[in-house]
Amino acid sequence: MRDETEVRSPCISICVMDEPTGLCAGCYRTLDEIAGWIDLSAAERRAVAADLALRRALYEGEISLRHAADAER
Repeated sequence: MRDETEVRSPCISICVMDEPTGLCAGCYRTLDEIAGWIDLSAAERRAVAADLALRRALYEGEISLRHAADAER
């Protein structure tokens, strides 16, 4: 049975930090959020998770372009 208070990590195993934004190109968390995830309460995890959709909307295009260009090098 799954604990309803559990908030799963948003990690999608694309662990590349985008230096200009300071966000992971896969999950859009900061290094501090990634490193501290295990110690966050369920409420804190939900707060971080709530921010991720906005971060993706704001930065997905520029992060994708930057990392596509890096992959071509």
